[in-house]
Amino acid sequence: MAASFLALAVALVLGASGYGVYRGGAEAASAAVEGGEVTYGSTLKLMHEKTKHRLHSHDVPYGSGSGQQSVTGFPEVDDSNSYWIVRPAQDSSSKQGDAIETGSIIRLQHMRTRRWLHSHLHASPLSGNLEVSCFGGDGQSDTGDYWRLEIEGSGKVWKRDQKVRLRHVDTGGYLHSHNKKYNRLGGGQQEVCGVREKRAENIWLAAEGVYLPVNESK
Repeated sequence: MAASFLALAVALVLGASGYGVYRGGAEAASAAVEGGEVTYGSTLKLMHEKTKHRLHSHDVPYGSGSGQQSVTGFPEVDDSNSYWIVRPAQDSSSKQGDAIETGSIIRLQHMRTRRWLHSHLHASPLSGNLEVSCFGGDGQSDTGDYWRLEIEGSGKVWKRDQKVRLRHVDTGGYLHSHNKKYNRLGGGQQEVCGVREKRAENIWLAAEGVYLPVNESK
């Protein structure tokens, strides 16, 4: 498993075309075929549709709530702390390279710190919604790391540049962001939290990343 993580990291740095490097935006046409599937094992950035910030984390704890590793929305595109590895639930039979259908339960592992995108009933620092943090590690994960994929529209399989929501299984909160900014973190980082209502600010898109090809043996 460690070797596969290393291969992905090397591919990110070198831009290895065999992994399906996708940069998004203006570079999309030359970098990858638009509409390609998001697969388990891929490493990607999630872009918040409303603000265009990327889902981001780094080894800085919250000063309140759980005190776990903070999660924010980051305005800059070129930051390696915004990469996440898409993983299935622990009891899933899904394999690396499998496409991901709407309704699937996924986990997002932060590439740099190895911790999982997590939520619980602690209050988020700025808005008092559900806190979203990073927690655990390669050998430590629980249902607090489980997110159900909800694809907007008629699509059944998650594709790049497709609008999706991620709903936390334990709390029912949608992964959410807005324009509330942190003063102490700097760099224009904004709050990421969970809200139980379906709102326009719950929408995310798979953006830049290294996408593994679809497993045709399934």
